[in-house]
Amino acid sequence: MTSSEKPSGPSSSSSTDTAEADTAVTDTADVVLIGAGHNGLVCAGYLAAAGLQVLVLEAAERPGGNTITEELTLPGFAHDSCSSAHVLIQSNPLLADDELGLLSRWGLQYVHTDPAVVLPRADGETITVHRDLDATADEIGKWSAADAAAFRELIGEWNGGLAAVHGRWSSGFELGAGAAADAYRELRSRSAWDVIHERFEHPAVRDLMLWLSLATIQDPRRPGTGVLPSSITAGRLRFGWSTPIGGSGALPAALIRLLEAHGGAVVCGAAAEHIEVRDGRAVAVHTADGRRFAARRAVIAGSHLARLPDMLDSVPDDLATARDAWRPGLSVFAVHAALRGDLSTRSAAAGLGSTDGIARQLDAFARGETDATDPWLLVVNQSVVDATRAPGDAGTFKILTIAPWDRSDGRPWSEAKHEFAEQIVQRVRERVGGLEPDDILALRAESPRDVAAHNTHNLGGSCHGGEFQLPGGEWLVGWPDYDTGVGGLFLTGSTSHPGGSVSGRPGRNSARKVLSDLGLDPATVMGSR
Repeated sequence: MTSSEKPSGPSSSSSTDTAEADTAVTDTADVVLIGAGHNGLVCAGYLAAAGLQVLVLEAAERPGGNTITEELTLPGFAHDSCSSAHVLIQSNPLLADDELGLLSRWGLQYVHTDPAVVLPRADGETITVHRDLDATADEIGKWSAADAAAFRELIGEWNGGLAAVHGRWSSGFELGAGAAADAYRELRSRSAWDVIHERFEHPAVRDLMLWLSLATIQDPRRPGTGVLPSSITAGRLRFGWSTPIGGSGALPAALIRLLEAHGGAVVCGAAAEHIEVRDGRAVAVHTADGRRFAARRAVIAGSHLARLPDMLDSVPDDLATARDAWRPGLSVFAVHAALRGDLSTRSAAAGLGSTDGIARQLDAFARGETDATDPWLLVVNQSVVDATRAPGDAGTFKILTIAPWDRSDGRPWSEAKHEFAEQIVQRVRERVGGLEPDDILALRAESPRDVAAHNTHNLGGSCHGGEFQLPGGEWLVGWPDYDTGVGGLFLTGSTSHPGGSVSGRPGRNSARKVLSDLGLDPATVMGSR
């Protein structure tokens, strides 16, 4: 299904309904899991499918975490409050092999768009990324034949062996030996910035590759990001801008249907406050309102690793190290709007930002400043491909960019956010039609502090789980271990390997570890990848 098709589907409300705390829900289960974000629900789904009774506790009044769809502007306009593209999860065996039947049985639907993304440039030209290697290479060839060849080579290397190694890394396995593993390690040690500047020569092509490389909200100049130009681009070529029909909340909704069918439950309005440990083993979770939920076999924390230690009376060394190493990374700023119609790009996603402009933006961020001259901007207009997002011919619109948690000028974001929102809306308006003031029915600006208030997991305004700086200087985007120094206490969520974004990998990986430690065979519910 391409972006020229605008399918009907379940209404946005069906994928974002609140899961009410059910008074009939038992207060004892085989597994008690903290957090109903998509990773927590993925983990719960696998465990339930393996025959365990799973109870998921969610602090918010609605499940989904950062995969939630809400009417943020006007009634009838369904906005993805955080995640919008579900590209990374498409290569997860969860969906690639439909291991839990989310696609075939539980109603989850995606549009894999073509174009994947368009980048309107200041000179009036547009670079289009298609769901096709040849078409995209031909597009790049309009600017540079040498870069078109380099692009084919980059993707050929990825598909020729690096992607398989990356899959092992994402699944938490050892990389192994051999030429592909060695090449992957070398690439991973580098920065996306260096890889792009060494392999591509034309400024327009560098702009494209750098914009793509910022998809996981990491500074592309930092060592450890060298795989992003290959991995992110290959995902766009294969899956486009993978858009869940009905909104991002369709993913947790499908997972909850699966969980409930296997006898599990989600309890919302249940903020975990304390993990009870007896004889060195986690045995229960206590909530802020005084309830106790006992775990016969395991407790799994999708809690933020910077806060999880506060739930324990005695903190093991591994969790103390994780807490102390965590950093928020790049915090984000969002603009949501209800529009009279869709943008002129007729694409679910568009991007703005030059190489020099993004570098200025990142440098300004480090100083506690914003730079709206030519920043990295993700522009999402998913009503182009999903009629459930807005009434009639109207449209939904979102901008995501990077902005500091604290402003060096001392102005509170509550005063400054609307001014900054107008600056970045103007940048888009200069290159895209359909965004004149009369086209905007309602607009909502969210500063990093608003993003954090929207979901308590978004510490420091980081919606991708942040990162860890180890004592030796190494950076990690997700904590590498799923077990802990407390018996029966396991980890999942965006602060677990391989980090944030909608990949479902922390959930699936954690489920494998839990099943193995409980003496159950993961092969009953998942493949070996």
